[in-house]
Amino acid sequence: MSAVATLPNRTALLPDVATAARVLTSADILDGSTEVMITHRGEIYRLRQTKLGKLILTK
Repeated sequence: MSAVATLPNRTALLPDVATAARVLTSADILDGSTEVMITHRGEIYRLRQTKLGKLILTK
């Protein structure tokens, strides 16, 4: 008998909706572009998607 590892359902990894903040998809945030600027407490941050699909947030 072989042991097969199963990955948890990704939605099971999300926090309980009653206690969590909103969940947004990166597609909704980026809206077709590869980067967006975000203001937070008077500072500007850049959220960008790399060629490999990773997200990077820089100040």
